[in-house]
Order: sequence, then structure tokens, then C-alpha cells
Amino acid sequence: MTYQGDFTLPAELLEQIAAHGFDVLPELIRIVINAAMQAERQQYLGAAPYQHSPDRRGHANGFKPKTVKTRLGEITLDVPQVREGGFYPEALEKGQRSERALTLTLAEMYVQGVSTRKVTAIVEQLCGTSVSSSVVSRAATLLDETLEAWRTRPLGEFPYVFLDARYEKVRRDGQIRDAAILFAVGVGLDGKRQILGVSVSLSEHEVHWRAFLQSLVARGLSSVQLIISDDHNGLKAARVAVFGGAPWQRCQFHLQQNAGAHVPRQEMRHEVAEDIRTIFNAPDRHMAEAYLAKTVQKYAQSMPALADWLEKNIPEGLTVFSFPASHRRRLRTANGLERLSREIKRRTRVVSIFPNEAACLRLISAVLMEIHEEWQIDRMYLAFETDGSLPSP
Repeated sequence: MTYQGDFTLPAELLEQIAAHGFDVLPELIRIVINAAMQAERQQYLGAAPYQHSPDRRGHANGFKPKTVKTRLGEITLDVPQVREGGFYPEALEKGQRSERALTLTLAEMYVQGVSTRKVTAIVEQLCGTSVSSSVVSRAATLLDETLEAWRTRPLGEFPYVFLDARYEKVRRDGQIRDAAILFAVGVGLDGKRQILGVSVSLSEHEVHWRAFLQSLVARGLSSVQLIISDDHNGLKAARVAVFGGAPWQRCQFHLQQNAGAHVPRQEMRHEVAEDIRTIFNAPDRHMAEAYLAKTVQKYAQSMPALADWLEKNIPEGLTVFSFPASHRRRLRTANGLERLSREIKRRTRVVSIFPNEAACLRLISAVLMEIHEEWQIDRMYLAFETDGSLPSP
């Protein structure tokens, strides 16, 4: 059979497909992945081969063979190299770390004898295979080194820092306990978000928060001008101890939810929510405080507990008015962290109960590292001035 010359695959390979069918699939995958990696390198360099361009970021430097295991067997790929370094094709790595971490976590449970039949079924369902304890040990060592390097990488100037926490079930001394998962997200002077760090611990909440924040500072976190978070237990004291007088913006979304607990009648909740939104949507702080005073007066007689709560708590959600108007929408809540929490939950609910804190940290770090890398190629989250300063309020 003769093939037309405009096919993107080599005619020889098409002949092999016709002759051997599925047996030639590994070679087909090799060609496609190699082509994708070369295109990725060209995009990274900003110039085609031998093209002279002022936008060129570096120079191609041949290829390095790498053998990867797939369900179709071992495939040796030609990984493009860049002379100046700093490039590695996402075609090989994107999406793999979380799956490896999930496999390792479940496998570790299997090795430790935790619900053997259930865990084996989950491993087979998610990964299509089972693993031995020696494979788990070797792979875990390599993965943990990568994740530890990412968690402890040097930081820098981040004007805005978002903090949040969630909980996961972990076994400790024969008991099932709640481990606190703390994570921090920063917006750098380049306008992009980064996941600054993550920590897992069964320790006392305030002690854990303080140690976590101190570790961020020790890694170089500086120039923090605003911290955004919910009113987590223990966070306030730790935040003041580590960051001193850095302004704090309490999440407006959670503030509005918290107010519902002080509304005695269900039919009044919508009206109260509208009044709080009016405060938060004010054009400036002066007007917001005027709306707040009016709202407190409105409910002073009918719902005194609510009026008292509003007067004491709502001002903690007004700090954002001291910052540029173009930034306020992104800074008024910590809802941007909800996606992180949902993605973590999506992966950890399969495990249900972690065998130890290290297994929990491994999986969550892998998930967050993937999201962190996606953010680096996304568009800017916020726009700063060209000298890195904040825009005018």
C-alpha cells in the first residue's frame, strides 16, 4: 500500500501499522511524544532551529535518551536539551507526580496491612496494577526528595499572602486523628501566584501555625503587606508573633457566612446578607463604615446579638479598602484557596485514612506542586507597577 506524502507520520511507520496493527503502538507513541517535546522546546526558546531572533531565550543542545515504563512496555524517548539549562518538557512530567503520589500512599497502606482488600482494589482501579514493597520504597525515596526540594525552595518578596487550613484523617498509635493541613499562597511582584508552602501536623493548632509561618520567613518570605485568611483558631496569635503589625484582611465571604449564626429567624437571613454586601461593596472605607453604623443601628433592637457581632467583626473585613482598587476584588476573600482545598479533597477522599503524616504530606505536596506549576504559565493574577510597587489606591 502506498501512502500520500502529506501524512505527518513517516510512510515506513504507516506501513508497519498496516502490517502489524497494535504491536507498533509503542513506536507510534515514541514519535508523537518526541515531536511534542521538540515543539515545547521550540516554544520555550522562542525561536525555530537556526532562526536568529532577539526574543530567543537560549539554544538547543541535542537530546538525551530516557526510558519510561508504560502499559505498553518500556519506551525510550529523546528528551530535548537546552544549553543554558532550566528546561524540562511537561509532556513527560505533567500530571504524573500526583498519580505517583497517590499510588505510593495507597501502596504504603497496603504494605502496612491497613484494609488490605480495600486498598488493593483501589490501587487496581486507579492505577491498573499493584506494586511491591521494594518498588514503593525506591519510588518513594525519589519522589520525596523532589517534593522536599520544592517545599523548602527559597522564597522572596510577596506583598500578599493567603493562608488556609483543612483537616485529614491520619493514624497515630492505633488511633485515628485529625491532622491539620496548613498552606500558604503568595502573590509576587510579577503578579503571579505561588504556593509558598504546606505543612501537616497533629500538633497544637497555634504551635503548628507559628512553626509554619516561621519556616516561610526562614526561607526568605519578605515584604508582606497584607495577609488574607479566615478567622482560624490559633492563627491570629501566630500571625502577630511572626509578622508583627502586618495588616490582616479577614475573608469577607466567611464573615458573611458567620453572620448567619447570629440571625434568629431564617426569613431574615437574606436581608442581613444584603446589608452586609452593601457594606463590603462600598466605594471606600469611609462609606463602608457609615453603612456598618447604619446596619448596627438597624438591628440593635430586633437582633441585639447580631448587631453586637457586626460591630465587633465586620471591621476586620474592611482592611482591603487601604489597598489599590484594582486589587481589592482579588484580596477581599480567601475564596481563591477553595480550589486548592477541593482538589486536595478530590485526591485524598480515595485514601480516606492515611497511615501516617508523611504519607499525607506526600500526596498533598504532589497535588499542590502540580497546581503551583500550572500557575507559573497562567496569566498574571494581579498587575503591579513596573518597579514592583503597588498601584495607587
